[in-house]
Amino acid sequence: MSETSKTPVFKRLRRALMGAPIPTREAHHEKLSPSVGLAVFSSDALSSVAYATEAILMILVLMSGSALGYQLPISLAVIALIAVITVSYRQTIRAYPGGGGSYIVASENLGETAGVIAGAALLIDYVLTVAVSIAAGVAALASAYPVLHPYLIWLSVLFIMIVAWANLRGLRESGAVFAVPTYGFVIAMFVMLGVGLYKSLTGPAVTQQVVGEPGLMGSEANFPLLFIILRAFAAGCTALTGIEAVADGVQAFRAPEAKNASKTLVRMSLILGGLFLGMGYLATHLPQISLLSAKNPEYRTLASQIAAYSFGANSPLFYILQFLTAAILILAANTAFADFPRLASFLSRDSYLPRYMARQGDRLVFHNGILVLAVAAIGLVILFKGELEQLLPLYAVGVFTAFTLSQAGMVAHWLKHRTPGWKNSFAINVVGTGLCFIVLLIILITKFTEGAWVVAILLPLVCGGLIAINRRYRSMAAQLGIKDEEETVENADHVILLLVPRVHRGIIAGLDYAQEMKGTAQAVHVTINEKALPDLHRKWQRHGRGVPLVVLPSPYRSLIQPVLDYVDRIRAERPGVMITVVVAEAVSTKWYQRLLTENVAQQLKVGLGRRKNVVVANVRYFLN
Repeated sequence: MSETSKTPVFKRLRRALMGAPIPTREAHHEKLSPSVGLAVFSSDALSSVAYATEAILMILVLMSGSALGYQLPISLAVIALIAVITVSYRQTIRAYPGGGGSYIVASENLGETAGVIAGAALLIDYVLTVAVSIAAGVAALASAYPVLHPYLIWLSVLFIMIVAWANLRGLRESGAVFAVPTYGFVIAMFVMLGVGLYKSLTGPAVTQQVVGEPGLMGSEANFPLLFIILRAFAAGCTALTGIEAVADGVQAFRAPEAKNASKTLVRMSLILGGLFLGMGYLATHLPQISLLSAKNPEYRTLASQIAAYSFGANSPLFYILQFLTAAILILAANTAFADFPRLASFLSRDSYLPRYMARQGDRLVFHNGILVLAVAAIGLVILFKGELEQLLPLYAVGVFTAFTLSQAGMVAHWLKHRTPGWKNSFAINVVGTGLCFIVLLIILITKFTEGAWVVAILLPLVCGGLIAINRRYRSMAAQLGIKDEEETVENADHVILLLVPRVHRGIIAGLDYAQEMKGTAQAVHVTINEKALPDLHRKWQRHGRGVPLVVLPSPYRSLIQPVLDYVDRIRAERPGVMITVVVAEAVSTKWYQRLLTENVAQQLKVGLGRRKNVVVANVRYFLN
């Protein structure tokens, strides 16, 4: 019989889906180059150009059509913020080459509380990143094919599962999967912007016509202009989500890790800034711009309007760009799948999350973190019915909370260490802290009633959960710690109870085990069929080696409860006694044969689990 045929069906299926296990010694081969790392970590940030400029315009149009003139200055302010945060995170990568980003920086320089807040904010933001990115991609598909609209939720769930599966297969493989649409999107966008820029510069001058939602355009003309501008700026700051991903995932890169991560961060920011600026410029130079809500049948994304202007609405290039835009929006969730599990492993290592979150699977990925993120994102999509309009107002609060704490942590870092050239770095991080804090306040104030209040409530709840887990682990450590002055006292009072449903070879193996232990052994039989008792007594007298047989009646035909009652009786009569319940358990070679046996040992473990000084031991015997 071949080795393959001996492998269980489930294991063969799992290997087919997830790939063969990767040994730890091969971990360096799974590291990412800057080019692949750009595809893995930048899809979230780069995809934001598909909706960030449009988000700015959708706010400005609430003031008036003429207010769209403020769009380009707002875009330049967002690009300046991108530059400041990029420079700041390059310093973070150099100072903390082990990765961890905002959580590590805040924890080490501002204290545990600040670290927990930063970690919780990023965990929330990563879940939102998956939900928003997938919902945006599905919305793009549904806009092109309205027949898909009733299936928004199911399509979103399907795509989340596909991205999770790709990440469960391993980093390098997921990088290969995401490289084609990411680089395809970047190239197609630059071609579109180049053609559009050429047309705008060489074509005849036009007066832009603005088509807005009836009753919506100009509806907030009475609001202060500054408030509308700040609100539009806050909407545009969604372009910055994902910038911290590279700093969080430094250890995913090939050596030298910090240098390659820094190189990837700069490339990502330059591409992001270029695309965002190009979108902002062309948005104000279209002959006609349509700013309708996504619920309107006439709705078209800003990216599709610019593509139609550049290539023509029926050009193959137009459809290629639309497909790549939908693809990168869906795959933007990969940034969160790359960083959420890694951040969760840091929190787990510090006892703020269950410790199994820090364990890498056989494909050298933090599989538990990937699964938790997928389940959380699916729950969010179902809760908000897959509608992008309901998810977007929740976005960016968490990431700017983490940005602010990270920048403040770096300020404290330079004041503490004062390495050569620290004053320039200190000044950059002071500016970064101030800007990020101001943007956070703007987002909270201008988006609070739109849904930011949900994150404002959720953040302290998640922080409280992390702190509660940490306290539990500390309590466990305090209880389990062994002091040098303590002496181990051996408990000599030990009762071994061997369960005997019938007398056969498996029971004899259990009897051998019971007699090997120190203490008093008893055989225990629960009576279901009293007619079988004489035969049982006769066989036990012959094979029981003098071990007394205790027969327990079971008036309600339960196999478990009489044993529990008997154990409790012994514990009451002999306080401090150690009891071992031995269960002989058959093991079959075929999975379907296990359906013929009752797992009494597991039921006893559950029933006796909360009783002190009681152990359930399985003695397995194998059947061909």
